[in-house]
Amino acid sequence: MTTVPIIQTQALTKRYGKGAPPALDNLTLAVNQGEIFGYLGPNGAGKSTTIRILMDLIRSTSGSATVFGLDAQAAALDIRQRVGFMPGDMSLWSGYTGRELVSYFSKLRGGDYSARVRDLSNRLDLDLSKRVREYSTGNKRKLGLVLALMHEPELLILDEPTSGLDPLVQQTFNELMREQRAAGRTVFLSSHVLSEVQAICDRVAILRGGQLKAVETVEKLTHTDFRWVTVTFNAPVSPSLVAGVSGVDDATVNGNALRVRLSGDFDPLLRAASASYIVNIHVAEPTLEEIFLAYYDNSADRKPQPALNHNHAH
Repeated sequence: MTTVPIIQTQALTKRYGKGAPPALDNLTLAVNQGEIFGYLGPNGAGKSTTIRILMDLIRSTSGSATVFGLDAQAAALDIRQRVGFMPGDMSLWSGYTGRELVSYFSKLRGGDYSARVRDLSNRLDLDLSKRVREYSTGNKRKLGLVLALMHEPELLILDEPTSGLDPLVQQTFNELMREQRAAGRTVFLSSHVLSEVQAICDRVAILRGGQLKAVETVEKLTHTDFRWVTVTFNAPVSPSLVAGVSGVDDATVNGNALRVRLSGDFDPLLRAASASYIVNIHVAEPTLEEIFLAYYDNSADRKPQPALNHNHAH
């Protein structure tokens, strides 16, 4: 790990227009060399705004951002040479073939990346002979990944990189990201899909409403102390079956199925439910949105208290 973070922001704020609420509000964040860093949040949280500032596509209202210790505005050209960037909205020239675009960007970078491009397009199952306008959304994302990865950059900045990719290609993407990390490179990727970052990220920042809510290891982030349990019986039941049972709340019934939010041990729930004939039990981890609400919805009367260090940025 280097002493200087690869990406660092200090009180970074962005407003689109006077009097508008901040799209980004006092963001202070550090990403270290050699880690896969997930930038998580629901759509509209400010993830793309942050990335556009880092790439100097837009300017911040206040605060600072550095990449490789260089000012994101003053050294934008130097930074771009060392970064593989994939924007959230891939607007590529539709009349060009994938191969022509690769050739164009190779010339811009002044290198011969043909072997690497061949390897990437094979692994991602991308036909470079087709024109961009013939590509599906998923294939446009694949081309974006080839363009971002082909020069083996020190840092990858990827905005919702797996959006539109099928599950098999997502597995390949995960492998490619792990290879970057193994080579000592750094990956900064935004997502709103928890399972995606869970699979590959070392640490995750959670953004909500433009504000940084936490920076945590993936292991701690996903260690919530509640889950959804659906118990299916052989006949209809009433929610009163589990009324007052320790650790059980939010009980709802749909026909023969009773769904509850369970915190803590299973035993009290199973003892109460065993008064009726149980056909099946299904346990589901909370969704990203539910974890957000559980962690950060201060208006909630009750919320689980996971093992989480709050790193608020004020």
